[in-house]
Amino acid sequence: METPDLVNGVRTDPSASRVFGEPYETVDGATIVTVARIRGGGRGFTATPVGAFVVHDGKVSWEAAVDETRVGLLAVSIGLAATVIATLAVLRRPPWPDLSRRGSFGSNRSRP
Repeated sequence: METPDLVNGVRTDPSASRVFGEPYETVDGATIVTVARIRGGGRGFTATPVGAFVVHDGKVSWEAAVDETRVGLLAVSIGLAATVIATLAVLRRPPWPDLSRRGSFGSNRSRP
């Protein structure tokens, strides 16, 4: 099968096997099924890990895959936005006294 045929097959058949991975069993007897989110369109598909179902002793649990990159980017973005807002607030109404001169030089003198 050629590469274009594989790509066309994926585009026409995004089935559940492409979302849930093949189950596999660990040494302690737990069965793990990985889960991914598939997104894409014209230029191709991307799979992002979401988590895994773990079946152990007849109980099913969900283990989420946390994307630290997204969490870090969100934290940096919030910090940057707070810095910009604080800078604009200080520039709009500075906490230091206004030392600019208003009027011409010597206009405050009393005339004899």
